[in-house]
Amino acid sequence: MSGGVPGRSSRVRRILRGPRPEAVPVLVGWACTLVGLLDIAAGVFPRFRHSRMHAIAEVLPGSFGPFAAALSLSAGVLLLLLAHGLKRRKRRAWRAAVALLPAGAAAEFVYRHSVIGVLISLALLAPLLIHRDQFMALPDPRSRWRALANFVLMSAGSLALGLVIVSVHGHRMVGNPSLADRLTHVVYGLFGFEGPLAYQGNTSWTVAFSLGALGWLTAVTTVYLAFRPEHPAARLTEEDEDKLRALLAKHGARDSLGHFALRRDKAVVFSPSGKAAVTYRVVSGVMLASGDPIGDVEAWPGAIERFMDEARAHSWTPAVMGCSETGGEVWTRETGLDALELGDEAVVDVADFSLAGRAMRNVRQMVKRIERAGYETRVRRIRDLGEAELERIRLAAEDWRGTDTERGFSMALGRIGDPSDGDCLIATAHKQDEEPGPYGDLKAIIHFVPWGTDGASLELMRRDRSADPGMNELLIVATLQAAQKLGIKRISLNFAMFRSALARGEKIGAGPVLRAWRGLLVFLSRWFQIESLYKFNAKFQPRWEPRFVVYRASSDLPRIGFAAMQAEGFVNLALPLPRFLRRRRAAAQRPCAHTVAERDVRAA
Repeated sequence: MSGGVPGRSSRVRRILRGPRPEAVPVLVGWACTLVGLLDIAAGVFPRFRHSRMHAIAEVLPGSFGPFAAALSLSAGVLLLLLAHGLKRRKRRAWRAAVALLPAGAAAEFVYRHSVIGVLISLALLAPLLIHRDQFMALPDPRSRWRALANFVLMSAGSLALGLVIVSVHGHRMVGNPSLADRLTHVVYGLFGFEGPLAYQGNTSWTVAFSLGALGWLTAVTTVYLAFRPEHPAARLTEEDEDKLRALLAKHGARDSLGHFALRRDKAVVFSPSGKAAVTYRVVSGVMLASGDPIGDVEAWPGAIERFMDEARAHSWTPAVMGCSETGGEVWTRETGLDALELGDEAVVDVADFSLAGRAMRNVRQMVKRIERAGYETRVRRIRDLGEAELERIRLAAEDWRGTDTERGFSMALGRIGDPSDGDCLIATAHKQDEEPGPYGDLKAIIHFVPWGTDGASLELMRRDRSADPGMNELLIVATLQAAQKLGIKRISLNFAMFRSALARGEKIGAGPVLRAWRGLLVFLSRWFQIESLYKFNAKFQPRWEPRFVVYRASSDLPRIGFAAMQAEGFVNLALPLPRFLRRRRAAAQRPCAHTVAERDVRAA
């Protein structure tokens, strides 16, 4: 008995002490969502009042009713918008929530006469003030184009919520208006004008104030996003790129994905010694690195520490896609993160490659058939091509792209023929015995980036849709056959996600769980190149090198996966821009302010 008393007292002390400070932002974020919904309900459904408070309504000025309803509705919508920022510890979200909670509590008390709602709002305000030091995260990369997305989404939400507001007062509505009349009334109300509907009593004012508040919110948030200072995503500067190239010159042979760190839509953090670096991109609040750190393995921990510091400063979710086994071990050891096998990279050793043998029969027959059809191949370094031919290849690669969005992040460079990429390989297929197309006799392209001084990594495959099937196999075989003359000993092909599960699941003796997992992957392959990439790579009899995803918690994996799909171009949430605007925007991109400030501090 006596032993149970200290246990109970310690539990009581923990309850009185409250949640751990680091857990407060997430709890507050969810609580803000609840309070926001209560405030919206208070503004939309005024009939649900507490009968004990009806007497208070008699001594309050009548004009407070419609105004309080609009204020409660506005505060609720804004709190819902702020909830995610609070979960991510954003300072600006904290400031807005501290201002909105008292306003929403007052409006709910005046209009709905709800003591419970007021107490919940004030109870939420207390931990926000007590733990304000937990909300110090810096802003995310942003641009003014989000204003247009906000206008579209807020307009749609305002129309839907406005229809609810108009309809819940149907018992006081004069006549029986149609859905078109109700929608017209909502649109008029959002712009502050009187619509075609009429209500009994003061309900017309309540509806008008509420619709006007929704229109005001849409306009104010859109104007704010349009005119606030732009904070674009960090980009590689020329100085950063020069430093990365110097590191790759010394240590580039260690990782086949190293050269992809030179994508210019990535940011970079260097170790204190400058001997290692981690490149990344921020997508939907996920700080996404790819491959292993660049540089000396001994200096990796310093670069990883800088990466994690940057993630904490902005409250980004850290993640690494496609690191090697060595990279995964260092990441997990230095950060406490977990690693999960993501798939395998196909690597072909040039000295061991041959078209002879039964295993290569299909590839051999396909290549021979295409060569008999009159195709020829050329494999060269980028620096050996003339500018006119390079421009033709660039235009063809863009025209032959299967989607409007340029795909790729982990194993994509995003450019062809840049003067600084002279060591890249380009393999082209030509057919001269037919009418030349818009790009002459060019029919297919494969582009490789350097992997140290004696390797190459596949970056891009494009072909004319009118060309015969098998262009990719033809050009890969041509590259492997020409590799020794170019001093290349190994070539990395496409990355095959979940390759081991696909391979083991089709073997005799595979268990029901493994077979079910393989069946799901095959099903998903209808939309994503999972099984097809594995089978394509397997044609060339490669050796498989495992690749891993590094993550903080299992609950982060769906978010990381979605961010990776966005980065790779499979999901595009941004509104498409006209081509001339995309080019203009790309030319005007610059490093974000906090990156420039940090660089200035390091330089000083």
